[in-house]
Amino acid sequence: MSLEQEVELIRQFAIFSKIDPAMQKLLCFSSDRLTFEAGQVMFRVGDTADAAYIVIEGSVEISVPTPSGPFVVNTVRANEIIGEIAIFGSVPRTATATAMSRLETLRISKEVFSNV
Repeated sequence: MSLEQEVELIRQFAIFSKIDPAMQKLLCFSSDRLTFEAGQVMFRVGDTADAAYIVIEGSVEISVPTPSGPFVVNTVRANEIIGEIAIFGSVPRTATATAMSRLETLRISKEVFSNV
């Protein structure tokens, strides 16, 4: 996926759509492209929330702990965003995100988002 395609992707999300186009491009350029393998944990409940992730390819299982084990509350697929609350405040993660398949993401850190 090219930088231009990443910019088009983030424009579909309300939190990025009002940002000036030049700043959208800078946001994408400054963000990290990360790949996770099936079963790999992206982040765990209680971790410091420091970034949002846009799923480019693959799917992610979102679960919360319960006394009887993890409970799946959502499945996030390509062209969806997870963890966006992290770029607005200082709160710990409220769920665990685990790659269900090979996963390609665009990681937008709180620091990068705050500077655009």
